[in-house]
Amino acid sequence: QVQLVESGGGLVQAGGSLRLSCAASGRPFSSYVMGWFRQAPGKEREFVAAITWSGGSTSYADSVKGRFTISRDNAKNTMYLQMNSLKSEDTAVYYCAVRSLVRKEYDYWGQGTQVTVSS
Repeated sequence: QVQLVESGGGLVQAGGSLRLSCAASGRPFSSYVMGWFRQAPGKEREFVAAITWSGGSTSYADSVKGRFTISRDNAKNTMYLQMNSLKSEDTAVYYCAVRSLVRKEYDYWGQGTQVTVSS
């Protein structure tokens, strides 16, 4: 069974930085894509960024390009989201998720970590 555990959320002032971590366990992830999503109060969950576990190819939502960086450490089975120049609109619960390369839907989700950006 795949388990994903996020950490690193918190309260930060606008313009500040945070780094989220997602520790993955349960199976080899070489054929998987890992992603970050977020959900703000009263809004639908939205895609933030994704990375292929094997090759490290990345993709980002337009709203975070140039500010957020997704990465992974294969040896630690951990994915990261470095968030810089944070804005109040980045406030949300952030979730990590994983899907197979051959699927479009994400199959496994973490419990989420709260990020609050004060203006």
